[in-house]
This record gives sequence, C-alpha cells and structure tokens, in this order.
Amino acid sequence: MSGGLTNIAGFRTRAADIFGGLAGASLDALEGPRELLTASAREVTTDALGVVEAYASRIGINYVRAYSYRGSYGAPRVAAGGVSAAPADKSFDGFFVGADGRAYAPGTPLAEVPAVVPRGGVTTDETFIYVNGISTTRESQSASLELIAERTGGRVIGLHNATEGAFLDIIQSAGDTLDIGRNPAVDALADTVYEEITNGRNVHLMAHSQGALITSRALTDVRSRLMVEDGLTRREAEGLLARVRVETFGGAAGAYPNGPQYVHYVNRLDPVSTFFGLGPFRNNLVAPGRGAVVHRFTERDDAHGFNETYLPRRVPFDSARRGEFD
Repeated sequence: MSGGLTNIAGFRTRAADIFGGLAGASLDALEGPRELLTASAREVTTDALGVVEAYASRIGINYVRAYSYRGSYGAPRVAAGGVSAAPADKSFDGFFVGADGRAYAPGTPLAEVPAVVPRGGVTTDETFIYVNGISTTRESQSASLELIAERTGGRVIGLHNATEGAFLDIIQSAGDTLDIGRNPAVDALADTVYEEITNGRNVHLMAHSQGALITSRALTDVRSRLMVEDGLTRREAEGLLARVRVETFGGAAGAYPNGPQYVHYVNRLDPVSTFFGLGPFRNNLVAPGRGAVVHRFTERDDAHGFNETYLPRRVPFDSARRGEFD
C-alpha cells in the first residue's frame, strides 16, 4: 500500500512540475520581443497560455480563491460602462444554490439556505443536496432542483459544481478521479457532510455525472477526517457515514467508500457511466460501496441526460434499496 501511495504522490509531483513548466515557459516566451508577433500569432499565444493557466489552476497550481464573503448572491453585477453582467459561473464553485436560484457561500449552514420546494407542498421531511455534472451553469442547476423537488416531494438544495466549459470540466474530472488538486465543490460538500453527521443529522445526496465523482471524493475525505482528526477506527467512521444516503445518476465514478447507503442509476447506453463509472453490467472491477444497489436500464435517447432520462426513473430511496423499480 505504501508503494502505491508513493507512486501517486510522485505522479502528482510530476504533473505539477510538467504543467508548472508549461506555464513558466509560456510566460517566458511572452517576455520576448512582442513586436515580432503578428496580431494573429498574439491571439494564438494568448489562447494557449489561457488554457495552460486554467489547467494549472484546475489541478491546484498557484490556485488561490478567498471566500471572504457570506450571504446570498443573485443580483447581476455592474460591468464597465454601467452594463449589467452576470458573474462568471466559476465564481459560484462550491456554493449552495437555493430557492429562486440564489447562491450562498460555502460554510453557510444548511438551515440558512432557503430550499427549493414542490409546488404542491412538501410531502417528506428530507432535504436533498444535489451535485450537478459538467457543463452545467447555476441557472441550469436551478431548473434541475425544481424537477427534483417535484419528483421527491422534498426540500432541495444545490451544491454547485461550476463550469468553465466542457474541455476544462473534463480535465477537472480527471483530476477528481486521481484525487489531484483542489476542487471547491469537493471541499464544500465534505465540510457539509462532516458538519451534519457529526452533529447527529442525516444527509441525503443526489449526484449526476461528475457530481458523483465529487461525491465519492468528498465522502472519502470525510472518512479520512473522522479517522485522522477524530480518532475513529475505520469501522467507526463507516458506521457514522451510514447517516448518509447517496443516489447517483450516470455517475462518472467507479469507486465509492464504504459506509453510506447507496443507490446508483446506470443507463447501459450512457458512455459516461459505461466507460468511467460502474459500467453497463455487474463486474468486479468497480466498487459501488458495500451494500449498494445498482439499477441498470437501457435508454437510447439522451442517454446521459439527468432531467430527461435519469430523474424520471428515480423511485423513493427505500423502495430502491429494496429493488422495487418502476
């Protein structure tokens, strides 16, 4: 095991060196005689540098983001010239999303985040926390929260996995798979779960696509924190994690820590869950979590869609745990 950890640590170090070197080389190149660059070459260089810097920030190189504010954010900001412009989606990475699409900074107690509720009224006392997948803006996540509320009859709060475009989102997903670099959504979710279960409260998570990767990584972090900081044994930590219910839909994770109660929905024709998740058929190469229920089905249209394909197949959690699917 120690050899494996050493290899992972070495990989992370080499990755940081490589991308740090790329960023440094690009910056050094730009210090040369800029007058020799044509307008088009300058555009290409700037775009390339932007990709390198964005990737570097995604895997934790020189990545600094200070959350020095608290409260909700929903109104547009005023850009130069007095033109109204919405904040970049990445500004809300790891934020909670509540009623009316308003965002609340990480660390805000769940009780202080107004949840999205069904139009016909709440029919269950559970509050669901939904983590979205790639290429999903805060506005798009808000639409999903409303659908989840109608489907579950419960209160729903979003944990936002911000998008910076599909390319960089996919790169970040690779980092989540290898547990490389910092992901604000992972940190926020881990802190939330830890706070809730150590104070005797249950947690119900729902996650789509990369959101399942974020959930797996966050739950693993919580287990480690319970063992390292709180001195629990692995069995004790996993026993406390039994307070967590998890539902994944087209998840991009192939492994989940033991302890939580899991239900995984997998479309056999979904390339994400097929190639990166639990796969189209039962196999011993994945780890869905001890005692997990995996519900596999086949849908050709919009194979990876959460709103259209996965959510309509969701059944109440207790029914799903008994294998009672529609």
